[in-house]
Amino acid sequence: MEAREANFDGLVGPTHNYAGLSFGNVASQNNEKSVANPKAAAKQGLRKMKQLADLGFLQGVLPPQERPSLRLLRELGFSGNETRVIERAAKEAPELLAAASSASAMWTANAATVSPSADTHDGRVHFTPANLTSKLHRAIEHEATRRTLRAIFADEARFAVHDALPGTPALGDEGAANHTRFCAEYGKRGVEFFVYGRSEYRRGPEPKRYPARQTFEASRAVAQRHGLDDAATVYAQQSPDVIDAGVFHNDVIAVGNRETLFCHERAFVDQSAVYDQLRTQLSKQGAAFNVIEVPDAQVSVADAVTSYLFNSQLLTRPDGKQALVVPQECRENPRVAEYLDRLMSGSGPIDDLLVFDLRESMKNGGGPACLRLRVVLNEQERTAVKPGVWIDDTLFGRLDAWIEKHYRDRLAPADLADPSLLVESRTALDELTQILGVGSLYDFQR
Repeated sequence: MEAREANFDGLVGPTHNYAGLSFGNVASQNNEKSVANPKAAAKQGLRKMKQLADLGFLQGVLPPQERPSLRLLRELGFSGNETRVIERAAKEAPELLAAASSASAMWTANAATVSPSADTHDGRVHFTPANLTSKLHRAIEHEATRRTLRAIFADEARFAVHDALPGTPALGDEGAANHTRFCAEYGKRGVEFFVYGRSEYRRGPEPKRYPARQTFEASRAVAQRHGLDDAATVYAQQSPDVIDAGVFHNDVIAVGNRETLFCHERAFVDQSAVYDQLRTQLSKQGAAFNVIEVPDAQVSVADAVTSYLFNSQLLTRPDGKQALVVPQECRENPRVAEYLDRLMSGSGPIDDLLVFDLRESMKNGGGPACLRLRVVLNEQERTAVKPGVWIDDTLFGRLDAWIEKHYRDRLAPADLADPSLLVESRTALDELTQILGVGSLYDFQR
């Protein structure tokens, strides 16, 4: 039974804006208070989904979350009717209104960690929504994420969608942005690779400038919850120096697929030992291990952060060859462009380069890999997925028209104070759940 990797991209929400909420994310901070274009952002992401689907990749879509979150604002003490809540928050605590209005759930690499059925003890696909405790605007996502995943992956005989880990700094979990799976073939048992920034209880180096968002304890808990074999699980610490340089998740400095790891030479603490562990564990599964290590002398960490070279998708095409999906910014950075030209002219494991315009997402610090959640599915599991979320010509056309109808083409931080934005967003989301056939996902629908 053939297993394939599907990518479920987050559809950018109607409140996409640049509030600069993510300390440690250089792009988010640099573009704070600039004017966003939600319509363009959503269409850029949707075009990437469609083009990859057209090339034969399995491509699904995950809906946005309801924003602004009236639940959060009420929990924080703002009372009255909905208009009054928004007006009071805008006047008294605009930073809290910004947090309640963030469209950050679009970056579904942080939605959850996923382990395929080939790796788990009970033979089910396991999902653990990330608690995202490091940022208020993201910590409010996991309940809706769980609800969405349970609607799309509803067959409990094949899928296990867990609650998030307890929301404490010791168990800070940022999802698949710090998780990679290596294997000879998607349907065979693989090696799951968890990268963390710090440990709550073990002694070790930590970044000094920016926070380490993923803990070892969270990674280990997810692996135990998913029923992974210890012998096929590898943990590595992200270099504290690169976190301090703006590499807030591992997927900003490394990406992997099947038997290939593409990473910067400064990605991990004790990097050669990490390679040895992965090579040893993969050999036990009958798989090889290929490393493409990018030298700092050719592409600096700063270049990696500004171009998002490693926040790329490394995908296996239907013909078995590998393609690297990168943002347009990689072509605009001369050192990164030169490196990619050399990479593609060589005889390595990457055969094709696909370049996408994701400018609106990139300005908030999210590239191609941030926008997708990887889910390996065998044929029966694919059949069990809610059918209305798979991208094809029909769904693309309906979603493109939906965006055109409901989204603004200009949204400044001051516009978050407009109560009509809530009405517009709810109207759009109510229609979207009907398009995708996922039922009543949102609080206002229940």
